[in-house]
Order: sequence, then C-alpha cells, then structure tokens
Amino acid sequence: MKIAIVGAGAIGGYVGAKLALAGEDVTFIVRGANRDAIRRNGFKLIMDDGSEHVAADVKATDNYAEAGPQDLVVLALKAHQLEAIADELHHLLGPDTPIVTMQNGIPYWYFHNTGGPLQGSRLQMVDPTGIISDKIPAERVIGCVVYPASELVAPGVVRHFEGDRFPLGELDGSTSARVTRISECFTNAGFKAPVLDNIRAEIWLKLWGNLSFNPISALTHSTLVDICQYSLSRSLAVSLMTEAQTIANKLNIEFRVPLEKRIAGAEKIGKHKTSMLKDVEAGRALEIDALVGSVIELGRLTETPTPHLDTVYALVKLLGKTIEDDSGQLRLEKAA
Repeated sequence: MKIAIVGAGAIGGYVGAKLALAGEDVTFIVRGANRDAIRRNGFKLIMDDGSEHVAADVKATDNYAEAGPQDLVVLALKAHQLEAIADELHHLLGPDTPIVTMQNGIPYWYFHNTGGPLQGSRLQMVDPTGIISDKIPAERVIGCVVYPASELVAPGVVRHFEGDRFPLGELDGSTSARVTRISECFTNAGFKAPVLDNIRAEIWLKLWGNLSFNPISALTHSTLVDICQYSLSRSLAVSLMTEAQTIANKLNIEFRVPLEKRIAGAEKIGKHKTSMLKDVEAGRALEIDALVGSVIELGRLTETPTPHLDTVYALVKLLGKTIEDDSGQLRLEKAA
C-alpha cells in the first residue's frame, strides 16, 4: 500500500518505519530537520531489545500535493496540531482513502453516527472552529488507540520502549473490508491490531489513565510509579478517574478493567515519564484540551460535576501558558 504518515515523531516514526520495513510504500509528511534527516539517512528505529533497523526506502516531504493520493493516511500528530494541517490533507486523499486517527483523548469525530441527543455534536475543546470536522470527514476515519511508548531521540531516529498494540475500529462498529485490510497491513508489520466493535470504549480505557497521570506528572515532575505509590497523588488520580467514569457511563461506555487494576497497570510501568511531562521539559504545547478539557466538556453535556478535573485542567493550562509566554521549558535537575 501507498501509506502517508502525517508526522514523524515518536509514534508516527515508529509506525512508519515498521510499515516500511515490512515492504509498504511509506511517505512521511514532515518538516525541517526531521524531513532532511529522513531524506538523507532513511528512518532509524531502535527497538526495546537494542536492535537497530533502518527503513532506507522511504520518502519525506512537507508538500502534500507532491506526495499525492495515497491508499492510506495515518494521522500521527497530536490533537491540537490537526487544525494546522486540515486544509492540506485533501491532496493525500483518493476517492476511497481511509484515514487512521492516532490522537490521544476524545477525538473530534466522537459523536459521528452515535445516535441519541448528542449525535453530531462538535466538541469545542478538540475542534474549536469546526475546520477539522469539515476538512477531515468522519466517513473516512478508522479509529485507533495507541498503546506503545517510544521517543524521537534525534531527527529521523525513534527509540521504542515497549508495546505494539494499535486496536482499530470503524466508527459504526462494523468489520468492513477496509478496516480488515488495514489490520492485516499492521499485523504484517509486527503490530497487534485487532478490529474492535466499539472503538470508543477502548479510547476511554486509554484516556482513563492519560487524563489523570499526564496532568499530575506534568505538574509534579513525577513518574508513573511515583504517582501511584504516593497516597495523596494516588487518591487524586482515583478522584479524576471516578469523575471520568461517571461521564463515560452516561455515554453508555462500560470499562472492561476495574479502576484499581488500571492504576496498578500504570504502577507496573515504573519510572516512566508521561508524554505531557516530556512536553513540559521540552517546552512544547501541552495536549491538555484533548485529554482533560474534552472530558470536562462532556461533563457539561451530560450534566456531571467535574470539580477535580476542573482544578487540574486550570493548573495545567496556566503551566502551558507560562511555558508559551516565556518560551521556556521546565526540567527537574538533581542538586549539585
């Protein structure tokens, strides 16, 4: 398949490199130093076992029209970056090109064909102007939940830490020919990519941890195991997750894992920095709107109080504003 990976960061690089190594025709849509490095050296993938692999036969461009129509488009950007690329995406789309969305948090398409009073609702937190919904039609979307952990360690170089699961799902829960084809393609590349009949429930399960551990880690500069083993932060995580679970239940979502087991799973990961903490340390924009703001918005829509989520959201938004205003970054360093 001709596959365009929009974004070549930690996840986009990992996915694109593995697909290329499996023989797919991969084009990275990427800018600057990352683009130049991929053109010069291919894409290097350092796996969790220390083995190194170079996907040499890949293309990299920042010109969507130059890449042209694809058989599959993978959106590997963060949710708050989608609006910036929405206008250009049509260059990659043929008549039947599906789009796999790999964003964390509640997606812009969440209420597409859901039925009920909220069907067709647009979430302001993830699509404030409506341009994403307009330019990236939900009819083309295959939902995806990202479980692996990896990091862009240099331009054109990704280090993989753990995980290989990318569950996929049609928004209507069907097992279509296109989602089956994508699942087979991902499986051939070495991923676990089961086709689910309720991708929204899986999105909530991943988000359940992200909406608690990410902001707490960003505010405290603590790792997952630190948060889970310190009683006060663990209690806060429980409160955040409980509020979210109440909202999800009102939207007919049931969690297949108990709350305490979900926390225990995060604790087992150990001294792992969340993506939001890494963004704080690097001075990057924080994806707090998709991870927490969208859940608060769903709370308003379902008439569910969210006092703990509101507080954490306000604090992280201020932190993000401070980083942006001062063009700074925050990192905890050991004292001399």
